[in-house]
Amino acid sequence: MLKVRNLVKIYPGAKRIAANNISFDIEGGEICAFLGMNGAGKSTTIKSITGIIPFNRGQVLLNGYDIQQDPLGAKSQFGFVPDNYKLYEKLTGNELVNYTADIYKIDSATRKERIGRLAEMFKLTKAMNQQIGSYSHGMKQKICLISTLIHNPSVWMLDEPMVGLDPQSIRAVKDYMVEHAKSGKVVFFSSHALDTVAGLCDRAIIIGAGKKLGDVKIADVNKQEGGLERHFLDLVNKADAEYQAFLRQLEHEEQELAAKHGKAKASAMMAKRAQDMALGKISND
Repeated sequence: MLKVRNLVKIYPGAKRIAANNISFDIEGGEICAFLGMNGAGKSTTIKSITGIIPFNRGQVLLNGYDIQQDPLGAKSQFGFVPDNYKLYEKLTGNELVNYTADIYKIDSATRKERIGRLAEMFKLTKAMNQQIGSYSHGMKQKICLISTLIHNPSVWMLDEPMVGLDPQSIRAVKDYMVEHAKSGKVVFFSSHALDTVAGLCDRAIIIGAGKKLGDVKIADVNKQEGGLERHFLDLVNKADAEYQAFLRQLEHEEQELAAKHGKAKASAMMAKRAQDMALGKISND
């Protein structure tokens, strides 16, 4: 299970909260999408959940392991495919995946079986002994996917996993998501492909301007007029209008402070207020 409780993240010096009091649970057996427009806070939230960046308040539990209190225990529970990954390009595909298997202490027989099966699934068998630097973008995406699955993680998280993949590989990723969830594990991924989400997922969590806007069952919204797309756009468009009004209010307040204290001090005061909101010292509504 993945549990996120009242997650708050603000970047140093920022005047707005990137992830604002976000909470949700995802149980084993579910495929859950994480939806939002560009800049909504999806990547920030996922990077906070995985321990890549620290967060200001809240709690993240992966199978009971707290990402802040026991980061190694928590990280042993998941596999993560980021949207912008870096690979050791002088290694071969086999060397990279075996290196990852060493980190997770996977025995030789198990890793051999998994590498063979996953490489075949993603049509990468013939390239496993080639240097990663010679791979195409899609092949690099595939070796990253294989590396995250080598320890059969209880929670599989992906940030825009389909980008750069050919149709055959996209089908393979979808099939593996279904297989992974059917084995009682969590699949959680961000995406802009609403058609894919509508046909694949059990749930979708929707965020906008750093706030959770909705948590819906896909089967329910698919029955509504316009389906998931209409539901999603209605939520985010309303949230965006409110957010733009909020930004105008912030700009007006900063202009008033600048008239009294100067631009530099006004900017610092606005950033300090946002930090206080993130720490719960004042309301963040």
